[in-house]
Amino acid sequence: MSLHVIVGAGPVGSATARLLADRGEQVRIVTRRGTGPDHPAVEKVAADASDPGTLTKLTEGATALYNCVGAPYDRWPTDLPPPAAASLAAAHATGAVLATTSNLYGYGPVDGPMTEQTPQRATGVKGSLRARLWREALAAHEAGDVRATEVRGSDYLGAGTQSLLTLLVLPKVLAGARVSVPADLGAPHSWTYVGDVARTLVAVAADERAWGRPWHVPTAAPVSMRELAARACALAGAPAPRLSTMPRAVLWLGGLRDPLVRELRETQYQFRRPFVLDSSATTTTFGIEAGPLEESLRETMA
Repeated sequence: MSLHVIVGAGPVGSATARLLADRGEQVRIVTRRGTGPDHPAVEKVAADASDPGTLTKLTEGATALYNCVGAPYDRWPTDLPPPAAASLAAAHATGAVLATTSNLYGYGPVDGPMTEQTPQRATGVKGSLRARLWREALAAHEAGDVRATEVRGSDYLGAGTQSLLTLLVLPKVLAGARVSVPADLGAPHSWTYVGDVARTLVAVAADERAWGRPWHVPTAAPVSMRELAARACALAGAPAPRLSTMPRAVLWLGGLRDPLVRELRETQYQFRRPFVLDSSATTTTFGIEAGPLEESLRETMA
């Protein structure tokens, strides 16, 4: 039984904690309020994981350290760098493998499916930040200071996830209401299940072949927003969804009074055109297959 330290108790951190605990590992999950899943093998610690000294003490003796920190869109620049830096410091001091949860924002707008070799050329605030944090981790790895890897997924499905789909679309269509969506409703889009994120995190942390590079989470074949909403309604026994495309100007005006909506402007390209993740390298290397889309949808709705 090895010790695994997880920072963050959101959907990914909690799923990772449960997966490791169910495998018989010792898990320590660190959050500011001491939250996390209830499990006899999960120790919940209330601490400031952005403090390098504190996180180093909590990581002593650990096999792996998982950075699963999330933050509201408008707080990414202030809330994400400190725990990332503290995680690097703790991994360096303790020798624990550092596995970080990230996404596809760093690539920026691209033509065609994204692979791990796609250049990170984002120019927006959030995408540039994600790219910078990985460059810093990779530099530390290449310098021999840490053993680091990163796991990237697309928009999440699963328990407790928050996205354009889960916050705006599903609540309305499942209630039979019409919804205006800031998206090309027919564009193919990749949707990543948080359970598959957890499985990938655990796999790459334990396999030295994974260290020093990013990996895409095995993700089901892309489907459009319209098709995904239709599948959700069919699974729930709800009427067929009534969707329309929100004009860009309406979204821009909504951002004048709502900070979250304002932050969506930067990532509109992800929903106004095809946004497809290629995860074949992870499946080929580690044998991890994406879970069925219907199962992740059921968990999302439940």
